Amino acid sequence: MKIYHYPSNSAEKKLLSIINRGLAFTRKQNHEVSRILEDVRKNGDAALIRYAARFDGSRLSPDNLQATPQEMAAALKQVSPDFMGALDRAASQIEDFHRRQLRQSWIASPREGTLLGQLVHPVDAAGVYVPGGKGGRTPLASSVLMGAIPARIAGVKNIYMVTPPTAEGGVNPHLLAAAHRAGVTAIFKTGSAWAIGALAYGTTTIPRVDVIVGPGNIYVTLAKKLVSGIVGIDMIAGPSEIMIVADETADPEFVAADLLSQAEHDALASSVLATSSRRLARETAKAVSGQIDSLSRRAIAQQSISKYGAILVVADIPTAIDLANRIAPEHLELQIRDPFSRLDRIRHAGAVFLGGFTPEPVGDYMAGPNHVLPTAGTARFSSALSVEHFIKRTSLIHYTPSAFRQEAEDILRLAEIEGLDAHANSVRVRLRAFE
Repeated sequence: MKIYHYPSNSAEKKLLSIINRGLAFTRKQNHEVSRILEDVRKNGDAALIRYAARFDGSRLSPDNLQATPQEMAAALKQVSPDFMGALDRAASQIEDFHRRQLRQSWIASPREGTLLGQLVHPVDAAGVYVPGGKGGRTPLASSVLMGAIPARIAGVKNIYMVTPPTAEGGVNPHLLAAAHRAGVTAIFKTGSAWAIGALAYGTTTIPRVDVIVGPGNIYVTLAKKLVSGIVGIDMIAGPSEIMIVADETADPEFVAADLLSQAEHDALASSVLATSSRRLARETAKAVSGQIDSLSRRAIAQQSISKYGAILVVADIPTAIDLANRIAPEHLELQIRDPFSRLDRIRHAGAVFLGGFTPEPVGDYMAGPNHVLPTAGTARFSSALSVEHFIKRTSLIHYTPSAFRQEAEDILRLAEIEGLDAHANSVRVRLRAFE
């Protein structure tokens, strides 16, 4: 892992390559995904079955697109008690965190004769996308919890999960167990862009939803982007990323392990260390080299570290934090002395992990906050998946006659300036009632 001194031309060049890697879609990908979505819109279940056969090697029919109660019951018997214990602990803590995000409807009377307020309602139906994970061999159970639990807490009545089928036409039992614990209404065996199309448009088997959330590959992400506006989505997510701000008190083995925890996700993932300690920089680079060879996904991690990894030696921790705000990382770790004293300087990050014993994986699986986070610098303007993604707010307005008369002339002036005569007239006809 290469060490740079910041500021310098070489460090700036490296930073720009990381910041600007973003999430781009080619014209070919846009065409392919658009064609798939249109196919699903027109042909529904038949299209889903064709794509499952072609890309997943699964022979499905309209009768077995949905996971059955028998499959669910069998899954609960197949998973270990230890897994169920860990799942329940994670789910309980995710539930507790997201309950704190609930909003209530409200009504106020800020001026005499007026009532203003807001109605808060959940959407009717939500879709949760869960990646297949190597044909079901690496089930992303945490993604089930992170997508479905905030929807349920928001009050969504129907939560539909989609996930690619295994070659045998099933769903990994760990995913089914997680869906059961999270309160998913129904599970459908379909993945990639065609699953997003099914949720957006509806098919004979899969109901149309109002909001689609969850991580996925570039085809899933592009499909979500293209159907956005027809349905709500959580975000356009790019490759995973981590930035660690560390001083001389940090453990280089801890820092190296955390950098690699994101590098193993994707060759486009980014892992950056900004430190005020030259010693830590050298020892972390050495630790990364030592740890990477033991990883099962070392080829991916090596590509990521080589292209989008960097160790930046800075003058002081405030400079490192300024860099973090510039990058606006998905995950930001503060492995520094008294990290809480620096929190007021953090403006842009998906999630902040404080202290040497708060590695990013505790957020991925167990802590409670959602692990679906803004990437590629979008933490500058967006936030983690939350209960609010599944609710909508309706404004309430009531005026008594006297309150209307009090403000009518000002309303008229604004309408007339904008050239909207009918708007103005709707006020004038009511003013006649006071003549």
